[in-house]
Amino acid sequence: MATIVQKFGGTSVGSVERIKRVAARAVKSHRAGNRVVIVVSAMSGETNRLLSMAQEFSAAADHREIDVLVSSGEQVSIGLVALACCELGVVARSFLGHQVRITTDDAHGMARIRDIDADSVFKALDRGEIVVVAGFQGVNEDGQITTLGRGGSDLSAVAMAAALKADVCEIYTDVDGIYTTDPRIVGNARKIERITFQEMLELASLGAKVLQTRSVEFAMKYKVPLHVRSSFDDREGSWVVPEEEGMEGAVVTGVAFDRNTAKLTVLGVPDVPGTVADLLVPLGDAGINVDVIIQNTASEGKTDVTFTVSQTEMERAVALAQGVSDRLGAGGVLADAHVAKVSVVGAGMRSEAGVAVKMFKHLGEANVNIQLISTSEIKISCIVNENFTELAVRVLHDAFRLHEA
Repeated sequence: MATIVQKFGGTSVGSVERIKRVAARAVKSHRAGNRVVIVVSAMSGETNRLLSMAQEFSAAADHREIDVLVSSGEQVSIGLVALACCELGVVARSFLGHQVRITTDDAHGMARIRDIDADSVFKALDRGEIVVVAGFQGVNEDGQITTLGRGGSDLSAVAMAAALKADVCEIYTDVDGIYTTDPRIVGNARKIERITFQEMLELASLGAKVLQTRSVEFAMKYKVPLHVRSSFDDREGSWVVPEEEGMEGAVVTGVAFDRNTAKLTVLGVPDVPGTVADLLVPLGDAGINVDVIIQNTASEGKTDVTFTVSQTEMERAVALAQGVSDRLGAGGVLADAHVAKVSVVGAGMRSEAGVAVKMFKHLGEANVNIQLISTSEIKISCIVNENFTELAVRVLHDAFRLHEA
């Protein structure tokens, strides 16, 4: 008897008919002899609807009350899914975050999971019931409702699978797996059968939308196998697993891109020890993630520092950087929101020379100018003008022949 966690996103539960399909899939797995836990998101568009209503009252609403509001979407979903399972003849029980007791820290809107007391879930499974858990939510030590951030239902599902020591966490979505790049941009993009946690983590952090980054981190930490598949058919999807012998065959596994990128340059920073820290610490304290960082060669005791942040954080980042620039007597801040990050990822890059050269050569031949470069053991990222994003993705996908199995 296997324990299976099945996660369904908002599109998968977006209507009564789709909810009935979710229930039918879960009941089929249950009747095959498995212990089944379903984790669901709010119905498609519901969280945005609730947030837009909140903005009618205040643009800077209380984060605690926002969590109370948006967590209600999942309560509707789990009730409907449980009813649909019962209608098919299998007892199902729904659980909110506080009923499972998913304990988090106090960071409303972006809480981190500290512990899961799955005793109530184990008892329901022992009674032969299907368990339906609300994704995206938990409670802090004081019992206040918290939410895990956008895409948090992925994290809820993986965390439940880890707590239950489940055999697999199935992530059902509106695509049938993980592709070498976005098929809407590259028509011959290929579905990846198996990908390592580390590769998937890089792709997710670099713009691939199929899995939330924190969920992949959690799965990698607790070695929870993930199976990403379509909620609309029974075809095999893509498996995200620990690195296995022979998985380094592909030098490059995929091409990711992220248009939510902005570039900031602080001009004329004094070239003395500690100034880059002086510049970046206020951004870190404000919760702004800094990605690619480049410091130019110093001239006459001054240097320019360039880095990227998300576009959504650009205005705050500029204000903070300008404050440091004024304090240090630097030359001010330039900001450019018209850039994108394009990356190649692959575990085989560890042992294969020439990947960067090949990447830069093909982008150059396509007249794509590279503004910044960042590398890690298994990825290379370039910042380019946003108008060249899709061209760069297609060029790199072809250059590394990712359409071929």
